[in-house]
Amino acid sequence: MKTPVPDYLLEIRDACSDGGEGRLADYIPELAAVDPDRFAVAACMIDGVVYTAGDADAEFTIQSMSKPFVYALALRDRGIEAVLEKVEVEPSGDAFNQISLNRGTGRPRNPMINIGAIATHTLVGPPGASEDERNTVIADGLSAFAGRRLEVDGAVCESELRTAFRNRAMANLVRAGGIIDGDPDEALRGYTRQCAYRVTVRDLAVMAVTLATGGVNPVTRERVVSAPVVRQVLAVMTTCGMYDAAGDWMSTVGIPAKSGVSGGILGALPGQVGLGVFSPRLDEHGHSVEGVRAFERLSRELELHLMNTTVTEVEAVRSVRFDEISGRRTFRLQGPMTFASAEQVLRRLAEIPEGPEEVTLDLSRVSSVNASARRMLLEAMRRLADDGHTVGLADPSRRLPEPDLGDGTRPVTRRAAR
Repeated sequence: MKTPVPDYLLEIRDACSDGGEGRLADYIPELAAVDPDRFAVAACMIDGVVYTAGDADAEFTIQSMSKPFVYALALRDRGIEAVLEKVEVEPSGDAFNQISLNRGTGRPRNPMINIGAIATHTLVGPPGASEDERNTVIADGLSAFAGRRLEVDGAVCESELRTAFRNRAMANLVRAGGIIDGDPDEALRGYTRQCAYRVTVRDLAVMAVTLATGGVNPVTRERVVSAPVVRQVLAVMTTCGMYDAAGDWMSTVGIPAKSGVSGGILGALPGQVGLGVFSPRLDEHGHSVEGVRAFERLSRELELHLMNTTVTEVEAVRSVRFDEISGRRTFRLQGPMTFASAEQVLRRLAEIPEGPEEVTLDLSRVSSVNASARRMLLEAMRRLADDGHTVGLADPSRRLPEPDLGDGTRPVTRRAAR
């Protein structure tokens, strides 16, 4: 059977394309010359499979969609606290090119607006990194997110630098306020360069899904940034990524996202999918008109809104089997282990009658175990051992580390029961 996903994406593309609304980013000469009728949609699943529809091979510059990824690199290289000392994370409610600073501290409101992104750019790499060193770190980082080597569009970069009067003023302003060190022109050049990398809609989807999977690119299997960094980036994308339309976007689409004036939008839905669209005509906020329309329809029809309250009815404990001959009680668990599902398991374990017996946790049908569930299950195993039970663990995928049961012993490990 041929999967219908590409056909569905093509249906979305065709339904959202009318070619009549919006205008090109004509304040940047190179962007004013692009084909306004191009329109592409892509989705990358968490196992790295990519589906596309439309002009999926068309290249365009990443522009402001580089901001969350460069922010991630700065967090990786300097740490969250050091970055927060320079750039805040409060929604500004302003357009992307507004001079939005905290009156008390002089810090940019967030790293998604231009003045915050310029400051964030200077925090990539080790302290004291040269302009070339910083550019290399960003080139390597963006390429790692995309899963292929990305290149700068020199013509677009030069075109933007010739007309970057407002951004140049912002770079000087944060330099004067002590937010950035060094030459503000160097910061401007580097920021403009990071916005000029060429990407496709497929690249956007892969970059987005790398955030959706917690920092691991599912195409290359490379960990690009840590899970705590991704959590911070996704939180800021959710509240600030769509500028002065962030509230409307969150209520109607509900996917952490970032747009660029080249006409691209990327969205990362944690644990599910990375999405990318490209259509150059922009609305008054600087977002792709047809791209916004496509995201709204995808969110509505596929129920992708982050705030959907679907509650799983799958029991965390699939079955409990007691073997009277061996005296072994086996708890067969299933599905993802989270705080809520692990709590179900602990409740069932608390029902084990007093008296020593062998208790085995069978995790062969468990798909994942998050940090809170891991802590809860390990503590349950320790307490079972303290109560005199012999603890067994059937964990063929090694979802849990073997716990120390309190007296230096380890649980009995065995193959999952069939």
